[in-house]
Amino acid sequence: MNFIFENFDILKTCSFTGHRSQKLPWRFNENDKRCLAMKTILKNHIEEAIHNGYDTFLSGMALGFDMICTEIVLSFKQKYKDVKMIGVLPCKNQDAKWPESQKARYKKLLNQLDYIKCDNDYYVGPQCMIDRNHFMIDNSSLLIALFNGLPGGTKSTIDYAKSKGKRIIIIKP
Repeated sequence: MNFIFENFDILKTCSFTGHRSQKLPWRFNENDKRCLAMKTILKNHIEEAIHNGYDTFLSGMALGFDMICTEIVLSFKQKYKDVKMIGVLPCKNQDAKWPESQKARYKKLLNQLDYIKCDNDYYVGPQCMIDRNHFMIDNSSLLIALFNGLPGGTKSTIDYAKSKGKRIIIIKP
């Protein structure tokens, strides 16, 4: 895994936040019609962002929405050559307790990223997640979120983005 990072234009950068698979109505079943519908909406928002000049995308690479967003952005790299996908990891061993199938998916995605930013070798408590989320918001002008309205990390990230005056697109699961 190559941990490289390059400066980018905040005004052309979009970040993602959303619930992990366990909190989604379809859980890990991404063939569920609700998930497929969400992916279509998400794909349209990402492509619209690209058409509006966004060329850099930041993902926290967590289970669920983050990895779905990453896969969609990576699929657009064929069509839009200037698009960059950056993983912003809370720690290098983020996947330590994940199911094996998700670990394999994660490692495959990591290998396709343009850059990776990671400040911690190991999980050092919830603050590393907060720091990751704040970095993404502080370094982007658009946030695309999958949000069910309940308290938690996604809500905190959206609230932080609002406090920073960022443009926010919310998709309901």
